Amino acid sequence: MTVHTFTQRFSSTRRGARLARHLAVIELADWGLPLGGGDSDAAALVVAELVSNAVAHGRVQGRDFELRMVLMHGVLRVEVSDARRDLRPVVREHESGAEGGYGLRIVEAVASGWGVHDRVVGKTVWAELPVRG
Repeated sequence: MTVHTFTQRFSSTRRGARLARHLAVIELADWGLPLGGGDSDAAALVVAELVSNAVAHGRVQGRDFELRMVLMHGVLRVEVSDARRDLRPVVREHESGAEGGYGLRIVEAVASGWGVHDRVVGKTVWAELPVRG
């Protein structure tokens, strides 16, 4: 059995979130999930949402966020940790005219499951996706 793991810290900025998204899909391609494939695209959506939330809602001055991906037994687990334990992610109800706030609906639609757990400092939001690669 081959287990692939990627862990990296990024600055809690829009630039850090963008870099995390780019490195995630490159790493997945190295693991056999080619760019532009369905599994890679689904993972990119989940990573984009979780890192964007970490930067927008989990940012603490001077603290980074961490992206961790583990591929094992046909399941990709994406974990994003930030320094704010007090702000928990929630799936928002549809609001007519709202321009944002629906990212976790995307995660729910793409992932087989997601959740959040506390850390000593902050929290980790995770999602699991079935993959064929």
